[in-house]
Amino acid sequence: MSPWARVSLGVFMVAAAATALSLPAWRSLCRRLGHVDDPGHRKIHARPIPLAGGFATATGWAVGALVAWAWLTWTAGTADGAAGSGPLGPWAGDGPGRRRVVLIVAATAAILGLGAWDDRRDLGAGWKFLGQGLIAGAVAAWGVRLPLPAGLEWLGAPLVLLWILGVTNAFNLSDNMNGLCAGLGLIGGASVWAGALLAPPRPELACAAALVAGGLAGYLPYNYPRASVFLGDAGSHSVGFLLAVLSLWVLPAEIPSWEILPKTGAMALAAVAVPCIDLVFVSVARTLRGQPFWVGDTGHLSHRLARTRLGKPGAVALLWTLSAALAVCAVLATASRR
Repeated sequence: MSPWARVSLGVFMVAAAATALSLPAWRSLCRRLGHVDDPGHRKIHARPIPLAGGFATATGWAVGALVAWAWLTWTAGTADGAAGSGPLGPWAGDGPGRRRVVLIVAATAAILGLGAWDDRRDLGAGWKFLGQGLIAGAVAAWGVRLPLPAGLEWLGAPLVLLWILGVTNAFNLSDNMNGLCAGLGLIGGASVWAGALLAPPRPELACAAALVAGGLAGYLPYNYPRASVFLGDAGSHSVGFLLAVLSLWVLPAEIPSWEILPKTGAMALAAVAVPCIDLVFVSVARTLRGQPFWVGDTGHLSHRLARTRLGKPGAVALLWTLSAALAVCAVLATASRR
C-alpha cells in the first residue's frame, strides 16, 4: 500500500470513529431542542426522529481533517514520501490553495447551516434555492475551475454553478429512504478516493474524499436498515455539495487529449450518477403531470422499487449496487488510460 493510501485510510477511520462516537450526543441534543422530523404526510415513521445526522457527519469531517492536518504538520519534511507541503500544494501549500480550502470549508458550513435552518423553519423552495445559488456562485467564482478548451473558458463558472446546484439537490432528494442518501454518498466518496490514488496520485483529493466517505460510514449504522436518526436537509445538502465539488476536482487541471478527458469525466459522473438520474427522472415525470418539479411525491426510483418484492431495504441495496458498479467501471476505465 502506498504511503498516501495509508494516510487517506487513516483519515477515513478517524472520520468514521468521530462520527459514530459523537452521534449519540448530537441525537440527544436534537431531541431536547425539538430538532426532529415529525410524522406526517409522506412520512413512514411513527415517532419523531432527531435530525442529527448532518451535525454528526460534519463532526467526523472536522475531526478527521484536524487529525490529518496535525499529522502532516508533524511529519513535514520527513523522508517517507507521505508528508510535506509539496503533495498538498494545490490546496494548502500556497496562497491560492489556502484560500481555496478556506472558501470550501466556509461554503460547506454555510450549506450545512442553510439545511439546518430549512429543517427547523421549512424555508420553502424559493428561499432554499436562492441560498444554494449564492453559496454555489461563490464557489464557482473563486473556488473551483472547470477545465475547458481555449475560447470556452467563459462557460466554466456557469457550468460549475449548475453542476453544484444539480448535484446538491439530487442528493437532497435522494434522502427519501433509510440509508439511501448516506450510502450513495459513501460510494461516491469512495470512488473519488480510489480515482485520486491512481497514478499520478492526488493526495489532497484522496484525503478529502476519504473524509466524506468516513463520516458517512460512521453514520450509516444508525440509519439503515432501521433509523434512530436522520441526515436532515443539513446532512443531505452538505453531502451533495461536497461530492459536487470533489467530483469536479477529479478532472485534470489542464485539458489532456480528448481521448483521456471522457474517461476522467466518467469518474466525476459515476460518483454522483444514481442521484442525478433520479433527479432527472422525477423532474420530467412531475413536469409531464403538470406538477412543479420541486414538490415532493413518492415517484422516486427508490419508491418504485420498494413497491416491488424488494421492499424498502432491498430497494436501497439495489441502488447502492448500481452506484457501486458504475463507480468500479469508472475507476477501471480511468486506470486503463494512466
